[in-house]
Amino acid sequence: MIDYILVRSERKSLGIEIKNGQVTVRAPKRLPQKQIDAFVAEKEAWIRAHLEKSAAASAEARQAGMLSLEEIRALADEALRMIPARVAYYAPRVGVTPGRVTIRNQKSKWGSCSSKGNLNFNCLLMLTPPEVLDSVVVHELCHLKEMNHSPRFYAEVRRVFPDYDKWDRWLKEHGAAIMRRMTG
Repeated sequence: MIDYILVRSERKSLGIEIKNGQVTVRAPKRLPQKQIDAFVAEKEAWIRAHLEKSAAASAEARQAGMLSLEEIRALADEALRMIPARVAYYAPRVGVTPGRVTIRNQKSKWGSCSSKGNLNFNCLLMLTPPEVLDSVVVHELCHLKEMNHSPRFYAEVRRVFPDYDKWDRWLKEHGAAIMRRMTG
């Protein structure tokens, strides 16, 4: 049986989260423990596969080393030069006019789009292949048309950036190791 932390709340369904090698199961308040344990047992192979991926990403991050504050500042400076230019390149292709473009150093998000049309990007994108950066830029720009992750949203992303799935997969496979290099 997999060890996990159980968090009960006013939710309607069961969910599993794996973060830093820790398994958290989120469950409805009144769901019997027996059903929760059965759910975890049913998902054991999936959980173990993701724990292995998480361990591999941690090892990759340790091998690459933590980024110093100076390195993070240098990445942010590079991102300030590079990302607004990529936004300017892709915005007309998407058919949108973004607001402010901000560079952040985050531990969990690669990019975000506000309801006011402002875009935020993680400076760690400078550690990814250029195609990954472009895929994140296009993803956020497309949110200016569709503020969701619907099939229509992804159709728009793929219209502008046909290789999106390939680079999104790269980010899913390698992104956690890059994020773990963030200091603090």
